[in-house]
Amino acid sequence: MFDKILIANRGEIAVRIIRACQELGVATVAVHSQADREALHTFLADQAVEIGPPPPTESYLDGARILEAARRTGCQAIHPGYGFLAENPAFAQAVQDAGLVFIGPDPEAMRVMGSKTAARAAMQAAGVPVIPGFQESQEDAALLAAAQELGFPVLVKAVAGGGGKGMRFVDGPAELPQALESARREAQNAFGDPRIYLEKALHRPRHVEFQILGDRQGRVVHLFERECSVQRRHQKIVEETPSPLLDQALRQEMGQAAVAAAQAVGYVNAGTVEFLVDEERRFHFLEMNTRLQVEHPITEMVTGLDLVKLQLRIAAGEPIPFRQEELSQRGHALECRIYAEDPAQGFLPALGRVLRLVEPTGPGVRVDSGITSGDEVSRFYDPMLAKLIVLGQDRAEALARMQRALQEYAVLGEVITNIPFLQDVIAHPVFQRGEATTDFVERHFPAWQPPSPEPPDEVLVAGALAQLLAPGVSGPPGGATAAREDEGDPYSPWRRLQGFRL
Repeated sequence: MFDKILIANRGEIAVRIIRACQELGVATVAVHSQADREALHTFLADQAVEIGPPPPTESYLDGARILEAARRTGCQAIHPGYGFLAENPAFAQAVQDAGLVFIGPDPEAMRVMGSKTAARAAMQAAGVPVIPGFQESQEDAALLAAAQELGFPVLVKAVAGGGGKGMRFVDGPAELPQALESARREAQNAFGDPRIYLEKALHRPRHVEFQILGDRQGRVVHLFERECSVQRRHQKIVEETPSPLLDQALRQEMGQAAVAAAQAVGYVNAGTVEFLVDEERRFHFLEMNTRLQVEHPITEMVTGLDLVKLQLRIAAGEPIPFRQEELSQRGHALECRIYAEDPAQGFLPALGRVLRLVEPTGPGVRVDSGITSGDEVSRFYDPMLAKLIVLGQDRAEALARMQRALQEYAVLGEVITNIPFLQDVIAHPVFQRGEATTDFVERHFPAWQPPSPEPPDEVLVAGALAQLLAPGVSGPPGGATAAREDEGDPYSPWRRLQGFRL
């Protein structure tokens, strides 16, 4: 096992890795930008190194600065977390060239799976079902002919894409030229690669992914599935396991396909093979994420395994300590991603200072958080604040536990969060029945608005008592002047004195 590693990330995933390392007796080095000088991960790590200004391109995406920090602090390995440089094969290669261990897959596997077209070709060769598509030409005329042969609607997707960037849904041939142009432009800006390809758009599919692990000894196993169909802007916001869609036969078939996909590229360490399942319950390879996933905690909850510890052990050369037939799922787990964003305004980031943070607790409740009270949510980084995870004996208990935990979750201050929206998602009859598809948010919440701002009676009573119980107060604070100032406040207790007594 390593003596010291550097964590090339921030926020809740950096905190998650640090805590796993503490339990393994591995020292940690946190890197941070100037904006993150007082971030939680910098206090929890054994050492913290500042690597640049707030913009990610000058800090968390600067591989040379990260490598220099690792050398200066005597680290043996680098864990990339997810996001930033986690799926960058050039960075993984640079880590290896520097004589350090990259806690993740080999650069070549990342290169193959990082290209959507190369990944599709590798999966077809391995016998893994893929969505019908076209990737043989970049010429508009060839793409139009292919789209007509596939049958509309189709998806235009970026070869180097991810997170919905460079993706366009096209209903008919008249829309295709403009979709190709805008997708290429966005792909160039996001990935430095304008190439695109076509996929047949499936009607209301389900998004189901399988967690896999591979070691240097050649063993690959899967740790079962996670369903991630509830998404906004092609990004997941609610995940669960087991999937309400899968029966044991389909679970076994998809798990075997996920293992075959990983074996096809000689995959080592943790990764995720993602599938879309159509209305006929046929599954199709979507992509492989060559890193730890945001939603990994629900797999940990139902398997009892620590994926970060397993990542470190595999990177240190240890074999996977179990066989496929020894694994099982116990209970049902759900995860909600807590974002500083305004769902009523198209999920735009809603940033600012967190003045007070109260996280839910209780049996079967886990919060992976990267913030504390007083933190500033910066405009420079992803607005995800935390992940709320629950485990129940069955799906009904997990749903009830998640609803209770969301009600107890309070993020007070200048930020707006998606917690009220998540409450409505979990309570929706379609989600409760386990029938959500990837268009769930667009279909059922096209113009969501938060609950009425009218404060409940308990808040009004608490406010009145707070005024009455303030030191030295025996009537309206400030006497008659304050009473007159209260005349414009419809909730002032001094406007409702009839029958009032303590």
